[in-house]
Amino acid sequence: MKKNLLIVALAAALIPSALIAQPQPRQQMPQAPQPEYKFTVVKENPITSVKNQNSSGTCWCFSTISFLESEIIRIKGIKDAAQYPDLSEMFVVGQSYKDRAEKFVRLNGQLNFGAGSEADDVLDVIRDYGIVPQEAMPGKQALPVHGELDAVTKAYVEAIAKKPNRTLSENWKSGFDAVVDNFLGVPPTTFEVNGKTYTPASYRDELGIVPDDYVTITSFTHHPFYTKFAIEVSDNWRWDTAYNVPLDEFMQILKEAIEKGYTAAWGSDVSEAGFSRTGVARLVDTTPAIPQTDQQRLTGNGPAPGQRPVVEIPKEIVPTQEWRQKGFDEQTTTDDHGMHIFGMAKDQEGTLYYMVKNSWGESGNYKGIYYASENFVAGKSMDIVVHKDALSKDIKKKLGIK
Repeated sequence: MKKNLLIVALAAALIPSALIAQPQPRQQMPQAPQPEYKFTVVKENPITSVKNQNSSGTCWCFSTISFLESEIIRIKGIKDAAQYPDLSEMFVVGQSYKDRAEKFVRLNGQLNFGAGSEADDVLDVIRDYGIVPQEAMPGKQALPVHGELDAVTKAYVEAIAKKPNRTLSENWKSGFDAVVDNFLGVPPTTFEVNGKTYTPASYRDELGIVPDDYVTITSFTHHPFYTKFAIEVSDNWRWDTAYNVPLDEFMQILKEAIEKGYTAAWGSDVSEAGFSRTGVARLVDTTPAIPQTDQQRLTGNGPAPGQRPVVEIPKEIVPTQEWRQKGFDEQTTTDDHGMHIFGMAKDQEGTLYYMVKNSWGESGNYKGIYYASENFVAGKSMDIVVHKDALSKDIKKKLGIK
C-alpha cells in the first residue's frame, strides 16, 4: 500500500497543483419556465435503479452497464426486481483507463486521453476481461469524484510517452495500473455470488452476455450507407466501428427494438437549448425571436397579475438527413453524453418520446428519467447500441449480419 501511495505522489508531482483541484460543478445555463407535460407510457422495458456518476466523466460506462443490466433481465427472464443485477462500473472504468494508457504510449501520445469514451469500450472490456458485481468491486468512493484520477493518469502517460529513459522500461505499465487501482480499487480475480465462486470471465458467461452479439448503429452521409466506419470523435479512442444506415432506418431500428422488448445504449448531444434540467428534451429552434413591436412592449402580453403564466410546448425542428450531417460537420452535434433508452411515451399533444435513464442521480421532475422527443433523438443521436436480434431480417440482410 505504501509503495502504491508513493507512486501516486510521484505522478502528482509531475503536474501543477492547480490541475488536480476538485472538479468544478456542472455549469447550468439559466432556463426559461418550462411547459407542463403529461406523459402516457406506450412501451416500457425493465431497467435497474438510477445511479449517479457524480463528478466523473463516466457516463459512457454507467449508461452501457445499465443497458447490459436490462439485457441480463431480458435474457434471464428475471421478473423479481429484487433479483435484478447490479454490475460494477468501476471495474470497467479501471480496465478502460489501463488499456487507453497502453495505446496512448504506443502512439507516442497521439491519442485522446481523458475521462470520456463510448459504449463499445464497455463491450470491449467485458469481452477481454469479464465483469464483476457491484459488491465485488464497489469503488473507493460512494459517489465518484475523478478530478485527481484524471489529472494524475494523464500526466503520467504524457510523461512516459516522452520516453525520458529513451526506451520504455517494463515498469511503467505496472506503475500506472497501481495508480488506477489506488483510486478505483483492485479488480478481483475471484469472488462469490450466492455461494458460488466466479472469475470475471466466468461471471460474464453465467450472465449470458456475449459482447459480439451487440451492434452499433449510426447515420451519416460522409460514409456510404450499409458499411461500417469508425465515428470520427475523440472519445472513440479504440476506433470501434458502427454500421451506417439512412436516418429513417436508424429510427426504425430503435423503435422496433423497444417494441420487441429490447433497450438501447444511446450516445447523444445534450448541450442543447432543448435538453432541459426538468427531464424533457426537444429539438427546439434556437433562431432569435423577432423583436417585439413598441405596441407589444408597452401593452404587454403576459398573464394578468397573480395568474400563473401558461407556457406552450415549444415547436420542434423536424431533422432531415442533411440537417444531421450539417450538425456533425459543423460540430454543433457532438458526443456529449451516454444514456440508456428503455421505453416510449406520448405527451398530451400526441408527440412520441423515448424514455431515457440518465446517470445524474434522481434529478429533474422524473427522478432521473428523461423524455426525449422523436425529433431530438433523430437529430442529435451520435449512435445507438442494440442486440443484433433486435434488428429486422431486412436490416440484417442489408448490413450483412447473421
